Amino acid sequence: MRKVSAYIRKYWYMYAIALVCMVIQVSLDMLSPQVTASLIDDVLGKRQVDLLPKLLLLIFIIGAGRAIFGYLKEFLFDFTSSKIGNGIRQTLFTHIQSLSVDYFDRTNTGELMSRVKDDVDKVWNATGYVGMLVMEVTIHTTIILFCMYRLNKRLFIIPVVVMPLVACMAILLENRLGKVYDEISEENAALNTVAQENLAGVHTVKAFAREPFEIKKFLSHNQRYYELNMRQSKVLVRYQPLFQLISRLLPILAVIYGGFLVIDGEITLGTLGAFSEYCTNIVWPMEMLGWLLNDLASGVASNRKIQRIYAQKPTITEPENPQPIRQPEKAVIEFDHVTWKVEDKTILSNVSFTLEPGKTLGIMGATGSGKTSIVQLLMRLFDVTEGEIRIGGTDIRKLSLEELRRFTAPVLQDVFLFSDTVRANVSMGCKEQPSDEEIWAALDEACATEFVREFRSGLDTLIGERGIGLSGGQKQRISMARAFVRKAHLLVLDDSTSALDMETEREIQGILARQKEQTRMIIAHRISAVCAADEILVLEDGRIRERGTHRELMEKKGYYYETYLSQYGEEEGRERLCQ
Repeated sequence: MRKVSAYIRKYWYMYAIALVCMVIQVSLDMLSPQVTASLIDDVLGKRQVDLLPKLLLLIFIIGAGRAIFGYLKEFLFDFTSSKIGNGIRQTLFTHIQSLSVDYFDRTNTGELMSRVKDDVDKVWNATGYVGMLVMEVTIHTTIILFCMYRLNKRLFIIPVVVMPLVACMAILLENRLGKVYDEISEENAALNTVAQENLAGVHTVKAFAREPFEIKKFLSHNQRYYELNMRQSKVLVRYQPLFQLISRLLPILAVIYGGFLVIDGEITLGTLGAFSEYCTNIVWPMEMLGWLLNDLASGVASNRKIQRIYAQKPTITEPENPQPIRQPEKAVIEFDHVTWKVEDKTILSNVSFTLEPGKTLGIMGATGSGKTSIVQLLMRLFDVTEGEIRIGGTDIRKLSLEELRRFTAPVLQDVFLFSDTVRANVSMGCKEQPSDEEIWAALDEACATEFVREFRSGLDTLIGERGIGLSGGQKQRISMARAFVRKAHLLVLDDSTSALDMETEREIQGILARQKEQTRMIIAHRISAVCAADEILVLEDGRIRERGTHRELMEKKGYYYETYLSQYGEEEGRERLCQ
């Protein structure tokens, strides 16, 4: 985690060079009124025409110097702020990736998207262009006030009286805008969430004819976002005319009061001209003050949002001294009296089983019985509340997360395919890029070769987010190929054949049965997926209700037997399913 101040300290020398360029540019700016005074008093007043070429050359040098140092100043600020913005976005995304699954369960995707994109952009802006202008306004105003004081102390009273009024209004404006910006940022996240969920679930929306409802929901958030922005505009509209009025009155007051001083002979006409030019030069910082504080307040509010994410800590952490899995190909997987609770709800209770290497464990149960929770705990997406899970005799909490998760190749219940090629989706879980031959072999094992070869670009075919353009069964088969190509020691199939036809499911099960060296955990609703397992667990309300082989469970005539009858009926020869 790095605060914005840490990035500024890292690139302090870039800001220092940019500030030097800014001071030189502003100082050259301040020379212009002095040249104006000399033109009025010496060339026009005293008829010293020989000074005119020198003064004109000086005007050219000042203009060229301002252009050069102005360019360097803006380039350095833009370059540095780009580095900072890039660094913040990179560390923020890395930090988000390090957070545990429970954080994502309670946080909207749209909110995270808003933080990573919009809020980082606002901080980027605050450390770059807006920050540069704030510093320039400060330096510019300070040098101008000093020059005004040197010209005439009595005229200097006018800006001394006017500037505190502007400062007070600016502080008041910043306080009011800060509150509005917090609400705008929150509503922006909510708006992103609604849009993201709607677009991701567009098939469901259209299937249930929910377009009017979704439009109404989006418009309600959009209206709220509009109202907050209007509140912001009203604050600006209320104060901005006051800034402009005061900035216009300043040179007028200076000319009126200075005119009397010229008449009394206390100052020259050239001095008044120079002072008037300084008053005009100090106008633009005063006019921009509201806008700058507006954007600066936005950047500060966005930084607070980002810091809240940085304050989140992962609940699943790496052990200080991780132990390796001893002989992973011979590792025994053990659940030893495992209980898992989320808040006050018990998800799993006193679950114990052993899975020997090369064996297959089947897990069945109704929806919500805790089947998928076993996989989540095994992969340490969550930690057990009581008991232990061991691989090769070692508690998985003592293993490195990377080694633990590479030990397992999961085919998850919720299939997610990225907006990328077939090749990238299949090989995404591999430590090293597999060859095309290995990818085709994995696709063949998943019975996906036929439809992938029909694609015009084969493995280079682009598939959309969540596999748009593919059927449910095709998505599952690509997801299975992704697991097969990893060649992990444990293959986990979490309801991974639910979208397949019986023939394809039987073919895949035949392929799996021939891979004797790989340990398998199969979670399913259909008995056809688990009946060949060496042991079958039947879960109910987070507890093991029945366990045994298919034949043993059928002989018990309990829950498993009843499930079998409900799926396949009571006709003669039903045992042939698993023969």
